[in-house]
Amino acid sequence: MSIIFDEGQRLFTLHTKHSSYQCMAGPHGFLFHLYYGKRIDDQNMDYLILARDRGFSGNPYDAGKDRAFSTDTLPLEYSGTESGDYRIHSIGIINADGSMALDLRYKDHVISRGKYSLEGLPALYEEEKGEAETLALTLCDSVSLLEVTLLYGVFAEKDIITRAAVIVNRGGGIKLTKAMSMSIDFPYGEFDLVHFPGRHAMERQFERAPLMRGIHTVSSARGTSSHQNNPGIIVCSKETTEDFGGCYGFNLVYSGNFSATVEVDQIGQTRVNMGLDYEGFCFSLREGDSFVTPETVMCFSDEGFTGLSQRYHRIYRHNLCRGPRKLRSRPVLINNWEATYFDFDGPKLIQIAKEASKLGIDMLVMDDGWFGGRDSDTKALGDWFVNESKLKMSLNDLAGEINKLGLKFGLWFEPEMVSEDSRLYREHPGWALQIPGRKPVLSRGQLALDISREEVRNYIFDALSAILDSAHIEYVKWDMNRSLANWYSSLLPAARQAEVPHRYMLGLYGLLEKLTQKYPHVLFEGCSGGGGRFDPGMLYYHPQIWCSDNTDAIGRLKIQYGTSFFYPVSAVGSHVSAVPNHQTGRTSPLKTRCLAALSGTFGFELDITKMTGEEREAAKFWTAEFKRYQPLIHEGLYYRLLSPFDPQGISAWQFVSEDKTAALLCLVVTEVTANPPNLRIRLKGLDEKSLYRCGEKSYTGAALMYGGYVLPGPSGDYPAITVYFEAR
Repeated sequence: MSIIFDEGQRLFTLHTKHSSYQCMAGPHGFLFHLYYGKRIDDQNMDYLILARDRGFSGNPYDAGKDRAFSTDTLPLEYSGTESGDYRIHSIGIINADGSMALDLRYKDHVISRGKYSLEGLPALYEEEKGEAETLALTLCDSVSLLEVTLLYGVFAEKDIITRAAVIVNRGGGIKLTKAMSMSIDFPYGEFDLVHFPGRHAMERQFERAPLMRGIHTVSSARGTSSHQNNPGIIVCSKETTEDFGGCYGFNLVYSGNFSATVEVDQIGQTRVNMGLDYEGFCFSLREGDSFVTPETVMCFSDEGFTGLSQRYHRIYRHNLCRGPRKLRSRPVLINNWEATYFDFDGPKLIQIAKEASKLGIDMLVMDDGWFGGRDSDTKALGDWFVNESKLKMSLNDLAGEINKLGLKFGLWFEPEMVSEDSRLYREHPGWALQIPGRKPVLSRGQLALDISREEVRNYIFDALSAILDSAHIEYVKWDMNRSLANWYSSLLPAARQAEVPHRYMLGLYGLLEKLTQKYPHVLFEGCSGGGGRFDPGMLYYHPQIWCSDNTDAIGRLKIQYGTSFFYPVSAVGSHVSAVPNHQTGRTSPLKTRCLAALSGTFGFELDITKMTGEEREAAKFWTAEFKRYQPLIHEGLYYRLLSPFDPQGISAWQFVSEDKTAALLCLVVTEVTANPPNLRIRLKGLDEKSLYRCGEKSYTGAALMYGGYVLPGPSGDYPAITVYFEAR
């Protein structure tokens, strides 16, 4: 068993292969957090708690004269409100009498085999029966009768613990104003916070800063997990590097408004909360109603960031992504967006497909502009019927012509949006999110549909099904191109309008579940203006996500670097684009562009009919190289060797097969200097005693890792290097 309960001490211990997590029902029924870190075995860690009278820290009435017992200073597993704990709390309510008190005490628990699931929400699942266990630990407020069941899922062999909460109202009507999925207190240690801020076309930029006294929040209120922040943070010791030191990862399986909040309190303790964003959040619960929070995926590594990332990559590939494509090779595709934008027809796409077939490309994807009267980004969203006069043929005929060339066919949709200038909006203006009596906030000239409404979801499902049934379509790019606003649903009363953002996400997840189950053969790729919804929630439905609208290879180095801390390379949608690049105006060599795209799903987003003969041969070569290395790239262990954020101007990374028989070194130089020093790269993850062949030479794994591999001084604009090593 990976979950152990000591009844005499009321002690809960959760073990994974390399970590342990411990909490206990302490005096007066408070649930204390004792330990999370490197694996311990038969040891009660409650000796780490040293209660003292800190002054101005309240004491529960039950504690009597014991002024040292204070929820304001003791490490708690999940904190209520108005119970003497003045730190950031885990849950907030408004009781029927208007008070906001919630005093949570241990009630009971259940330990079971298998992994819990969450109604209406994506979550990790068991890939193999018996690989996970669940602890359901219930806390209760004796006055309001509100119950909070804390769910813990333990994937012992994969070193992952998940957490979520189910909140049930057993008493009178209340309003839920905050709902965290997890909370954890670290009584000791000084930490750094790593998170991944950004903006459109520059998502998930690595940022590390020391945690100081006070409250630090990473959040999104944009209706999406957002380009600006990602629902994944790392709390690490000061000395942690890629290869050494302790670090804790927290990643929320949710695609909407979220909050990750860290507080360092008056005595240096650190509390981490993660869950739904509570700014403006309010959810009414009548007697018997329940509320389920999204899941947080937690991981501890004492092997630095690399160990942490590899554990997340493995669990997401095997226990989050779903469908027949989750572990299979992905098609190399060409998307026509940056090749043509809206200026295309069927014959033009067939021309592109003919050239693509000569390069070994597997699929052509028709992007925006094929439906309704869509000839610009200001109209026709929501009118999901084929514009045959523009295509000069039916969709079935176009797909058939593409298939005859040996290519699969894919299609772009933006189902959650509607244009004011559209048939759908004219017929159903009330289906859009907008506040009565107010002019709506527009973005990209469009509004969002109220996905919380069943009839809206039914329309989208039926419209997309009609398209997908009309032709041989094997790929869908699901786009979403605005931050959400105008939160108002005409189906809800005034007192419940604050529920709309979360109800939107529940509706979206339900729609995606229905579509992906109906079309399991279709590869769905997520997109939100690129990486605006690159999160575990979307990976549950889309095994790959368009990483960023920025297709500049040099800009992508930083984006893909930050993405790699939580998300597997197999999920990273990445394409080779034209130069000068459409976002940055930068010109980089085709080899460099191919190498950047190689560390993802690999594809093209340019007009290959305009490529020179030399460029076509290079594109053909790199397409073959990707197919050759794809199992290693998508299934191997990923190592960050040199950071693109470091001033040396070199970005390097490496893939190593699980059995350590093969490795691929990738390197891009972004700052070339005159008279450069010798360039030595130390590889990682090899078998010390194995002999690795590279070209005509062989090296021991120990030599490559500790002595390194030497490369000639780089020259030219943004040179790129790949080196393949294979054990004899």
